[in-house]
Formats: sequence, C-alpha cells, structure tokens
Amino acid sequence: MPLTPAQQRVYQFVQDYMRINGSAPSYEEIRKHLGFRSLNAVSKHLKQLEQRGCLQSPWSNRKRALELLPLRSGSTSIPFLGVVAAGAPIEAVEIPESIEVPESLLGSGSNFALRVHGDSMIEEGIREGDILIIARQPRAENGQTVVALVRGEATVKKFYRQPEEWIELRPANSAMEPIRVRSDDVEIVGAVVGLLRHYRTRALG
Repeated sequence: MPLTPAQQRVYQFVQDYMRINGSAPSYEEIRKHLGFRSLNAVSKHLKQLEQRGCLQSPWSNRKRALELLPLRSGSTSIPFLGVVAAGAPIEAVEIPESIEVPESLLGSGSNFALRVHGDSMIEEGIREGDILIIARQPRAENGQTVVALVRGEATVKKFYRQPEEWIELRPANSAMEPIRVRSDDVEIVGAVVGLLRHYRTRALG
C-alpha cells in the first residue's frame, strides 16, 4: 500500500535531513519542520512508517535513532482485462494479457487493469484511453469511483446508494445523466485506486 501524503512528507524530511547532516532528526525537529502539534503525532507517523517497512527505530531512544529503509519502487504484473465504458455500459472484454504497473498504484488484495472508453468521467480526470488500476472488492462506499456490472455489462462510475434498494451510478460529466438501477441489478467489481496515462498513442498487445 502506498504511503499517505503525510507519511511521505515525514519520510522525505527524514531522508533529506540524514543526507545533509549525517544523522537522523529529533522528534522535535520533525514536529517543528512539518508543523505537527505534538510529539505524539510525530511518534504515530514514525510507527506507521515502521509498520510499512520504511523505517526502523529502537523506540526506547527517542533522540536520533531512526534508520530509513528503501521505499518499494518496483513494478508488478497484474491482469489486463480489456475495456470498460466511461459512458453507456459495455461488456469488458477479457483477453489473456497482463500489464506492468508501479507497486505504489496498487490497492490491497487482488488488482487488475482496464482501459477506459468514453468520456463520462472526464471531470474526475479519467480520459479516453487511460488505464485504470482496480482493487477487487464486492462493496463500495458512497462517492467511490467503481467498476460495476449493470445487468452483466461493465461501466466505471461514482457509486451512491439510494433509498429503497436503489443504486445510482453517477458520471463525472455534467452533460450526462446518472444510471439508476435496483441494487439486485448491480454487482460491484472493484474500486479505482490508480491510473496510467500515455501521452502518445500506444496499443497494448
């Protein structure tokens, strides 16, 4: 799982400080530089970095005993399952192919990729030809951008649960209408967790 923006800021400051000074910063120096209100906030972020395998520290010594570990910067291969509509639902075409993506773009659990067709999510920055990274999950929270099967056809939209067992799948394009269907007619495939874009035309396969 990628670092949160706050965790990334802490990691980057510690890394820069150690490169310049040859030793780790104190908790107070981290707190002051990054604007945290307390040393407890600093401790919380450092322990989260340790849990993610980015940092080591003998916590009995709070002075300058931090040791950074390299961030994961490699890529991994995930299934590429075809095309998903960002307009009217169309069927995702399953093809026997995979794609290399940065590990930082992956969500937890199983991931796969789909290429976007259509412009109904343009106001969310999702464009025709973009490759979406999807984390498989069977449920969604209101406001999440999801890939959903509507009566067996795939589409990418923002998910909203409505009263009386209705689901609304909203486009991010003010010129288009939402899709409103019974919950029994919708299957959540996964949530969008990343996006790849090529600035020149390049076909997969």
